[in-house]
Amino acid sequence: MINNDILRSVRYMLKLNEFELAEVVKMGGGDVTQAEINTYIKKEDEPGFVACKQNVLSHFLNGLVILKRGPSPDGKSAPTELPTNNVVLKKLRVAFQLKDDDILAILKDAGFEVSKNEVSALFRKEGHVNYRVCGDQFLRNFLKGLTARVRGPGNPTQP
Repeated sequence: MINNDILRSVRYMLKLNEFELAEVVKMGGGDVTQAEINTYIKKEDEPGFVACKQNVLSHFLNGLVILKRGPSPDGKSAPTELPTNNVVLKKLRVAFQLKDDDILAILKDAGFEVSKNEVSALFRKEGHVNYRVCGDQFLRNFLKGLTARVRGPGNPTQP
């Protein structure tokens, strides 16, 4: 999935403005200005659109975990990983304290049913015999369902 889409989805989900997005990136160890955030949240066909860099999304996801769960008790910061769909899914799972059953329910609510085995395969280490790559459609539906859950009933799921 495109990094900008992930950033826009989570922004909408949590009702964050550009300043708050920049603060979340800074919490995760990144350095970004509000003006840069403005270019990342624009649609691809809007003037001024800039593709969100991998490291910015990675710092944003780390910052999101800190925002939702607080800083690590041992004071260590999370490692900066290149944000593949699997990493994004893992970070969202940690940030929102989701179990496999929660993820299954979120996906079911989004109209995308999968088995528990399929979900657990997404969280395995790359190279494991049962590892599965998280596809764009899976992540899109997960974000859609999580948005509906976080924003509550009666709120549209698309920005």
